[in-house]
Amino acid sequence: MTKKCQVDFQTYSSRSGHVIGRATLNAESSLNALTLDMIQGLYEQLQEWRDDGSVVAIILDGAGEKAFCAGGDIRRLHQSVLGSDHGPNEYGETFFASEYRLDYLIHTFPKPIVCWGAGIVMGGGIGLMAGASHRVVTTSSKLAMPEVSIGLFPDVGGSWILGRMPGRTGLFLGLTGTRINAADAMFTGLADRYLADGSLSDVIEQFKAVSWAGQGREDYLRIDVALRQIEEQQDNVLPASLVRESFDVIQKVTDAGSPMEILSKIQSQDGDFWQRAAAGLEKGCPLTAWLVMHQIQKARHLSLADVFRQELNMAVHCLRGGNFAEGVRALLLERGSSPQWVPASLVDVSPKTVEEYFHSLWPSEKHPLGDL
Repeated sequence: MTKKCQVDFQTYSSRSGHVIGRATLNAESSLNALTLDMIQGLYEQLQEWRDDGSVVAIILDGAGEKAFCAGGDIRRLHQSVLGSDHGPNEYGETFFASEYRLDYLIHTFPKPIVCWGAGIVMGGGIGLMAGASHRVVTTSSKLAMPEVSIGLFPDVGGSWILGRMPGRTGLFLGLTGTRINAADAMFTGLADRYLADGSLSDVIEQFKAVSWAGQGREDYLRIDVALRQIEEQQDNVLPASLVRESFDVIQKVTDAGSPMEILSKIQSQDGDFWQRAAAGLEKGCPLTAWLVMHQIQKARHLSLADVFRQELNMAVHCLRGGNFAEGVRALLLERGSSPQWVPASLVDVSPKTVEEYFHSLWPSEKHPLGDL
C-alpha cells in the first residue's frame, strides 16, 4: 500500500493476472473532506492506472464508517478567501479547477470505476461518485448537495447531475439542500446498486476471482454481474424513498419561475419532509437559489466539459463575492450565528447580478479547463 496526501492506494491481483486498483480517501477526522493535495494525488494516480494495461478496474472508497466524502475542505477555502481579501485567489482557483478536472477524468475514464458511497456523501463527494461507472450506496448512505447553506452552489458537475434527475427533483434538491437516503439515490440516478455496509471486502474478493478480459466493455459487464450477484445474495430491503413518494408534489411545487414561488409552494405542504425543505431554502443564500435555477437551465444543452467550465466561472465569482465566506463563518466557524447574506432576500436578487456569475474571467483560449 502506498499513501499520498491522505489518500491510500493499493492494488489486488486477480485470477486472470490483471490488477484492480483501490483508492481510499483517508482523512477520517474531517469525514474525508477533499484537500487540494488529495485531489491532485488522486488525479495523478488515476492517470497512472488509466495508462497501465494491467489495471482493469478501480475501487474508490473512504476510510472509516462515517463518510465516503463530506465535500471539499471549505475551511481552507475560507482562509484563502480572507487572505486574498475577496480578490484574485490562486489557491481557491487552483482548488476548484483541479477538483473539476478530477471529476471530469472520472466521468470519462476508459475503465470501470466502482465508487463505494457509504455514509455521508456530500458536495465534492457527490462529484467523485456521480462520474463513476458503478455507484454503490449502502444502508448508511446519506447524500446531499447542501451548498445553498454556505453561499456556494451545487458544483462538481451539479449542473449536469441535477439536471438529469427525474422531472425537477434535481432542482428541488439543489434549492433546498435536502438530504436523501440510498433509495432516493437509486431513484434519482445517483446510484446503481444497494449493498450492506461492511460488504466492500466481499466485493473485492469477488473481483479478485474474476477472469478479466482486459477490455473496457467486457470488464464493465463483469462488474455488473459481480455486483448484481452480491446484491441478490444479500437481498437487502431498500428504505422508503420520500423523493419518489413525493415526486408528483415536487413537480407541482417546482413548476414556477422563481425561488420565491417555489418556497411559497413548499411552505404550503404539510409534513416534516416539506418543512425541512422549506427551511433549507428559506435560510439558505438567496443568490445561490437563483444560481441553482439558472445553472441547471443553462447546462441543459451543454457538453460535460462546458458544464465544468461554466461552473469554474461561477466558483471563482463565489470566491470573490462575500456570501461563501459568510456562509462558512456562520455554519462552521461560529455555529449558531445567522449568516448575513447579500442580497438579504430572494426578492432582492437582481437578474444582472445572477448573470455576472456566469461570465468567464478568462478569454476562451486561456480558460483553466479549456483543454477538457
